[in-house]
Amino acid sequence: MEFRIGDVRDPHTIAQALRSVDIVFNAAALKQVPTCEYFPYEAVRTNVGGPENIIRAIQEHHLRIEIVVGVSTDKACKPVNAMGMTKALQERVLIQANIRCPDTRFVCVRYGNVLASRGSVIPLFHDQIRHGGPVTITTPEMTRFLLSLDNAVDTIFAAVREGLPGETYVPRVPSALVVNLAKALIDGRAIEVRNTGIRPGEKVHEILISEEEAHRSVARDAYYVILPMLPELCNEHSGTPCLSREYSSADNLMTLEETAGMLRKQGLMLENVHDEIAEVLR
Repeated sequence: MEFRIGDVRDPHTIAQALRSVDIVFNAAALKQVPTCEYFPYEAVRTNVGGPENIIRAIQEHHLRIEIVVGVSTDKACKPVNAMGMTKALQERVLIQANIRCPDTRFVCVRYGNVLASRGSVIPLFHDQIRHGGPVTITTPEMTRFLLSLDNAVDTIFAAVREGLPGETYVPRVPSALVVNLAKALIDGRAIEVRNTGIRPGEKVHEILISEEEAHRSVARDAYYVILPMLPELCNEHSGTPCLSREYSSADNLMTLEETAGMLRKQGLMLENVHDEIAEVLR
């Protein structure tokens, strides 16, 4: 294993880093929704320019890379914010790259919130609970898909093993009310839940597959696979569409008990937080 530091925005850095590489996972992104609203062009430079630099390096330096996997987000589907718009363009840029670089397979994965990932809501809730509250949520109606780190990695590996050029892998995962996440973590403690309002660019519900994509989505093991729309990439693909409507976090919500069970299974409950809270209050 070799570690390098560099910038996905810098074509020279990318070209050097990709030499003698077989597989590329493009996880470089500006992913904070409000931050991208305040600095949208910075999101363009990283989320769109970064993948383009990877493709150009492969094309111009004739690099023999087997597969490039673009890591996308549910916010790329029917995007309403700068982060989602740039990640949607990332998907398009990578899918079209199969035509530009036919010897490399370009696929995407698209999923929602990875439980307890950096910058996500669960570490924030943990910190707020440790300090005695309040626990802040944007709106009681907000829902989100919930994905474990293992599920996220498995989705990427499935795309590497089985994904055909231009396909986008979407895991079939549960969703929950964000307020139930908060209540499950509070776990009966005397801590206030406070509504703060939706932040710039946020959706109430997230969507992983749109109505327009549903008719070209097929089931494959534990995943939905969105087939490419470009006719040049459609010959290798087959399957019967499996969705009749969009795949939204507002559907098939877990109950509060099921949400708590998932958090407990993932080791994310604050079982021993009482002493920490008492110490803070002292």
